[in-house]
Amino acid sequence: MARQTLDPERWIAAHVERGYTAAYFPDVDDAARIEDYVRAAAKADIVIAEAGAWSNPLSQDPEVREQAIRYCKKKLVTAELAGARCCVNIAGSLGEQWDGHDPANLTADTFELIVETVRGIIDHVKPERTYYTLEMMPWMYPDTVDSYLQLIKAIDREAFAVHLDPVNIVTSPQLFYRNGALIEECFTKLGPYIRSCHAKDIVLGSSMVVHLDETRPGQGKLDYAQYLRQLAKLDRDVPLMLEHLDSDSEYRLAADYIRATADSIGVLLG
Repeated sequence: MARQTLDPERWIAAHVERGYTAAYFPDVDDAARIEDYVRAAAKADIVIAEAGAWSNPLSQDPEVREQAIRYCKKKLVTAELAGARCCVNIAGSLGEQWDGHDPANLTADTFELIVETVRGIIDHVKPERTYYTLEMMPWMYPDTVDSYLQLIKAIDREAFAVHLDPVNIVTSPQLFYRNGALIEECFTKLGPYIRSCHAKDIVLGSSMVVHLDETRPGQGKLDYAQYLRQLAKLDRDVPLMLEHLDSDSEYRLAADYIRATADSIGVLLG
């Protein structure tokens, strides 16, 4: 469902009514309030999947960068207190748009800056129950499966793990048409580190030049049968979270499609 800050009872009731078994943690940072939401989720057997730390810790504006790093630390604390599967952000951008492309994003120096920044966030909080993760993006690291593996090795922190959104790394017609194999590669190489996943879909436009656009699950060509099979193979329960839809009816249609796909291939969703 859409990310909203409701009181704990209404928040959890909305998830139960829709048949969801995992939730994004709301924008709550006070320790006592966090505990209220944790109790409500536990009572309904709802997994807290993610606490979002959406910000730009690589900003070239020193004040923006410092604010973003403080925010990431605060949200990692929230995720730890909530027992969330992960705290998630993007690596950040050196461009004008916080999540946008820039020629400096995919360089060796920026890779090292990401390593330094993520280590600083994790080492400040020292989480024991949750993980700090970076959402894969088409124009910043991690932008491929292998670059994520390189970050894991370079950051070298047990509390650094993987957030998977395969749509974000479908960046060419070749990958679009073989996205099932790309999904398999994600799980083969990153499976032990995956803590939460996003669910959306992708379409390839017919106008010149290449246009790849996000859409609702079921309206594109992402290989959801492969996605769900690979998730089911993991040795732990990993949330699959819908996002970016415009209405409650859109979320319901997306959930119905994913559940129907799971039923058709014999995969049991939580």
